[in-house]
Amino acid sequence: MEIGIDSFAAILPDPRTGKPPSGTDRMADLLEEIEVADRVGLDVFGMGEHHRAEFLDSAPAIILAAAAARTKTIRLTSAVTVLSAADPVRVFQEFATLDLISEGRAEIVVGRGSFGEAYPLFGFQTRDYDALFAEKLDLFLKLRETAHPTWHGRYRPALTGQGVFPRPHQERLPVWLGVGGSPESFARAGTLGLPLMVAIIGGSFKRFRPLVDLYRESGLRAGYAAEQLTVGVHAMGFVGESTANAKDAFFPGRAYMVATIGRERGWSAPTRQQFDAMCGPEGAFLIGDPATVASKMLDASDALGGVNRITFQMSSASLETAAMKRSIELLGTEVAPIVQVPSSG
Repeated sequence: MEIGIDSFAAILPDPRTGKPPSGTDRMADLLEEIEVADRVGLDVFGMGEHHRAEFLDSAPAIILAAAAARTKTIRLTSAVTVLSAADPVRVFQEFATLDLISEGRAEIVVGRGSFGEAYPLFGFQTRDYDALFAEKLDLFLKLRETAHPTWHGRYRPALTGQGVFPRPHQERLPVWLGVGGSPESFARAGTLGLPLMVAIIGGSFKRFRPLVDLYRESGLRAGYAAEQLTVGVHAMGFVGESTANAKDAFFPGRAYMVATIGRERGWSAPTRQQFDAMCGPEGAFLIGDPATVASKMLDASDALGGVNRITFQMSSASLETAAMKRSIELLGTEVAPIVQVPSSG
C-alpha cells in the first residue's frame, strides 16, 4: 500500500492571537512539510485546488513545481484538479512541465471539485459541471496519447492537429479520477480504466464498498484486467505520539474549517463528540497514535476489498506546524512499516 499526504494549504488563524499567518509564511511551512514527507520515504504528496480565502492552493502545479526542486523521490500530484473549470490543454502543459522538472514524478487527480467557486470565476455554469467534466476529461486523455490531437467539443474550440507541448518525461502521465459519492463517477472511472481516488471524509469506509465494487465491475466489463483497476482513498488523517495528542492537534483546525464552510452551507456547528466518534473504530478518520492509525488503514483496505494507496488530508492541523511535521515523520517511520509489510501469501 502506498501512503501519502494531501494538502489544501489551509491558512488558519493562530489560536493565541486570532490572526492567520502570512501567505508567505504558510507556503514556506507547506514546502517544508513536503520535504519532510520526501525525507521519511512517503510515496506521494498531493495539492488540492480551491479558490477561496481559506486556502492557498489555487495554482497547485506551481506549488508542486517548487516542491519538485526540493525533493528527490516522492511523487507529486494534484488532489484534485478541477478539470471542469479549466482548459485541458493548459492543465496538460502545466503537469507535463512538472513532470520534466521532477524527472518523472508527476501525477494528476482530476475531478469536478466539491466547491463551486471555480465555475463562475472562469466563466462556466455550475449546472454544466458534469458535461464539462466528461468533455474535458476526454480531451485530456487524448492529449496524453498524442502531441497533435484532432478533437471537437461543445465547451472549447476544436483542435485540428495543433501541437501541444511540452511532452512529459513519463511516456504516459498518470491520471487518476477523483470521486465522492456519485455512482456514475465510480462507473465512469472503471469504464475508462483509470485509477480511482475516493474521497472518504465522513461516515465509514465500508459504506463505500458497493461503489468501489461498481468501479471494479465496470472496469472488468470494459475489458480491463483486475490488476489495472487501482483504488486509492483520501481521508482525514493525523498521527500523534498518542491518540489524545493527535485528536487535540487536529480538532481545533477541523472545527474552524467546518464551522466556516458550514455557515455557507447551513451545516450545524461541529462538536468534539462527533469528531471523537469519527476517530473511533467505525469512523473514517485515520487519527491517533501510530498503531491505531496503521490498524485503521488495514481495516479500511479490507472493508473496500483492497486499497492501493491511502492519502491523509492533514490541512486542518496546520495550526500546529511542529505537530504537522512530527505527524508526517511518524507516518513515514512508524505507520508505513506496519502497513507496507509484504504479504506472506
